[in-house]
Amino acid sequence: MKHALLAFGLLAATPALALDDPMLKRAEAVLKRQPIIDGHNDYPGALRGSFGEGWWSQDLKADSRTFKKPLMTDLTRLHQGRVGGQFWSVYVPATVTGPAAVKATIEQIDIVRGFVAKYPQDLELAGTAADIRRIQKTGKVASLMGVEGGSQIDNSLPVLRMYHALGVRYMTLTHTRHNDWADSANESPRPQPLSDYGKAVIKEMNRIGMLVDLSHVSPATMKAVLGVTRAPVIYSHSSARGIADHVRNVPDDVLPLVKANGGVVMATYVPGFINAARQAWEAARAGERQRLLALYISDLPRQGTAMAEWDARNPRPPVGIGDVADHIDRMVKLAGIDHVGIGGDLDGIDSTPTGLEGVETYPALIAELLRRGYSDADCEKIAGGNLLRAMEAAEKVAASMAGEVPPDVKP
Repeated sequence: MKHALLAFGLLAATPALALDDPMLKRAEAVLKRQPIIDGHNDYPGALRGSFGEGWWSQDLKADSRTFKKPLMTDLTRLHQGRVGGQFWSVYVPATVTGPAAVKATIEQIDIVRGFVAKYPQDLELAGTAADIRRIQKTGKVASLMGVEGGSQIDNSLPVLRMYHALGVRYMTLTHTRHNDWADSANESPRPQPLSDYGKAVIKEMNRIGMLVDLSHVSPATMKAVLGVTRAPVIYSHSSARGIADHVRNVPDDVLPLVKANGGVVMATYVPGFINAARQAWEAARAGERQRLLALYISDLPRQGTAMAEWDARNPRPPVGIGDVADHIDRMVKLAGIDHVGIGGDLDGIDSTPTGLEGVETYPALIAELLRRGYSDADCEKIAGGNLLRAMEAAEKVAASMAGEVPPDVKP
């Protein structure tokens, strides 16, 4: 569900935050000490999907909700949301493979490096946890990148290393399809969820200090990776399967393994991932769309009318801030307070939970956690402290491997 592949409907206006809410004031104080470090935002792809190369001439400080295709991100709202660090996704669809995937990834990296260079008062590239700590103190947004699918390296460790040199600090091992060396959660499992070459990829990521991202991979691949990685892993945008049984979420039996690894699961906002009723509604709607396509294959107006009638009979179930907080509760219970973060997947989704419509709304989520009894220190960890700790641990692993040569394994 990436912006470049679909047209957004008009987004609901973000509700005004109640500035007299004591919990919101407390959340603002928390985020002044430790700003949000979000694990996954698809803004680069959204810009490319909306404007192509014309993004260069857009005012990225303008309210992007007024664009023809409204966006969930702009620089002004990033500051309003107290964001101090952002992993920008340099996403390429899993259907794009081979050299074409590498080319498309480089083009996405160019967008990120381009808008960071264009707005030096607002953004700055970061490569380490120390960079993030320094940059967020200046009021800028420390900017890093995440490759969202192992197919984007085209089975090449040199390509992986060059992505790292350009500012990529994590790679999601798969997207919605298996690749040659790791299993996706979205396809039937294979006998070997992580091949020998996949293990070599993990080792090289550990060696160069690139975080391993387990969002999108199958549970068997999660466990295989956790059995071989020397560094903490992250889930850049995943939630708890014990709350919503979606393949993109983390099973209950894996969460304690993440704790043992020192990793971080970054709770996502995707409505169909976090709310069981919404998930069932989306599945039913997709099934109805296919039924109508088969019935009225050459009659597009009739398809549209019938779909509108189905929507009227089957209103979309609501999803709110409480749904996200429920997942955080579950992950804290099973993995511990030191192993949970936030990865909204904004601008990679076509709707959000009510109250979390854009990057300006992070304080509202922190306020909800405070209302549930989380301490200020707990919220600082979830906001960004846990991610910084995991990064620092991964950097220490990389330093300890500095004398090792890259693995010589063919895919």
